Amino acid sequence: MTQYLLSVYPYGLEAPPAGDPYQNVAVFNEELKQAGAWVFAGGLEEPTTATVVRAQGGQVVTTDGPFAETKEHLGGFWIIDAPDLDAALDWAGKGTVACGAPVEVRPLQPN
Repeated sequence: MTQYLLSVYPYGLEAPPAGDPYQNVAVFNEELKQAGAWVFAGGLEEPTTATVVRAQGGQVVTTDGPFAETKEHLGGFWIIDAPDLDAALDWAGKGTVACGAPVEVRPLQPN
């Protein structure tokens, strides 16, 4: 099995999903677990809570705020096990319906 990152980008949504998105995601998470595809998931706080840490001029420097000044930011993610990209895309389809936001699918590099 390959592990995939399903990244959620909820910012700038035109319309929220039907029902309670938190409940929808909880149901989706349970479906992932029951299928044995669940590895890990998490929702992130707003980008304004971010701190960026970087090496600069031989020192470590921290700055407040998101790394990139964009309208879209990572809002949460799932790490799943899937036999192939098609299966991961099927899960992403269910995830986007559950949370009402675009979901990007990327395989993790092998260990």
